[in-house]
Amino acid sequence: MGKISVVGSSNTDMVIKSKRLPVPGETILGGTFFMNPGGKGANQSVAIARLGGQVVFICKTGNDIFGKQSVQHMKEEGINTQCMFTDPDHPSGVALIMVDDKAENCISVASGSNGTLHPVDIDKSIKEIESSDIVLLQLEIPMQTVEYTAKKAVSLKKAVILNPAPAQILSGELLKCISVITPNETEAELLTGIKVTDQASAAKAAKILKDKGVSTIIITMGSNGAFVLTDTLSKIIPVQKVIPVDTTAAGDTFNGALVVAISEGKDIEEAIIFANKAAAISVTRLGAQSSVPYRNEIKD
Repeated sequence: MGKISVVGSSNTDMVIKSKRLPVPGETILGGTFFMNPGGKGANQSVAIARLGGQVVFICKTGNDIFGKQSVQHMKEEGINTQCMFTDPDHPSGVALIMVDDKAENCISVASGSNGTLHPVDIDKSIKEIESSDIVLLQLEIPMQTVEYTAKKAVSLKKAVILNPAPAQILSGELLKCISVITPNETEAELLTGIKVTDQASAAKAAKILKDKGVSTIIITMGSNGAFVLTDTLSKIIPVQKVIPVDTTAAGDTFNGALVVAISEGKDIEEAIIFANKAAAISVTRLGAQSSVPYRNEIKD
């Protein structure tokens, strides 16, 4: 099994679950509240650790209670935390999440110290990246840092997997560094201009990304499964149907599970099947990291 470096965000999620999401200017009473560690990088690191992967998390937190709790929590999950740096001048990241009774959510993030994870921090982490086989990235840290990390990883002959979320335009230079990209339908549309609604439209969007230099494209399509395009594969891999409770961190669980499976030598189709199973379990539970399953919950 190979080692995985996750470079990304750490947040504290403040979640309210209510019957429906409020419209602008509206107040809804009667919701339930809880706090949960979150952030795409942290969520994916926890998913990797719980599913049996060896992971180091490279991030930046504030010198506050949320930051200290995040480091402690990661240690308890069995994650290498020596590259979780502290920013003395900015607060830790916070996400405000609203979830309705159909498991749809809306999220607003105050990035805080996530926005000060800079290339110099990647240089401080270079020994960990050098000893990794896979580098997993998302887009809740500065784009400059994402691009710097991807280029550095490629120069060290590491596989780079990008979860392009939250949705942003990506440079051609960055795309050429990516081994595997995992957008959802919304992110794929932003990146390609193709509205993804079915296998045919997913194939068109994936072809555009492949022509830009990405070797493997996986478009996650919720309950419809995941479409994959490689040199030898073009198909939808279905996901088990479940009754959703909260979709928060389903994508992060998918990405964490995917890289674990790849690090274990599974081929890309086997890896997606494994990731689909993990994500299906996560949507049946409330919260971000609290919804991530353990390896013994994934049935072969």
